[in-house]
Amino acid sequence: MDKQAFAERVVEQTDRMYRIAWTLLRNDDDCRDAMQEAALRAWEKRYTLREEAYFATWLTRILINECHSIQRKRKRVVYLEEVAEPAVQPRDMTLSLALQALPEKLRLPLVMHSLEGMTYDEIAQALRISKATITGRIQRAKQRLKKELEV
Repeated sequence: MDKQAFAERVVEQTDRMYRIAWTLLRNDDDCRDAMQEAALRAWEKRYTLREEAYFATWLTRILINECHSIQRKRKRVVYLEEVAEPAVQPRDMTLSLALQALPEKLRLPLVMHSLEGMTYDEIAQALRISKATITGRIQRAKQRLKKELEV
């Protein structure tokens, strides 16, 4: 893959990358840092991509690793006043708050499937867990959201 084609593929994934990074980091600067690092690492490791058809999944996995790296580096207490607002305000604040209350292991697969349109297979590959686990986590996330929103 040449530089131009690589850059175009990354640009196509920018919105998805930001939303996934936001799901994990909830800080605009951290999201942008993770996206830049992921793009750089992907370029450096582009020869490890076995099939170009899986570019989006491969890039998502790199992004998730970068987000986790940032989380490890910046483990600290964050006061509510310091939490940045997302660049795009959600349509339903109640749903957004309920979604944020979910544990990461449930929230991330749900966001990847429902908001990003990724298949269960793509999510399983990106998160390196089985499709059955993804199915269960998405189901539990939906049940928790439903229960939270019924109140």
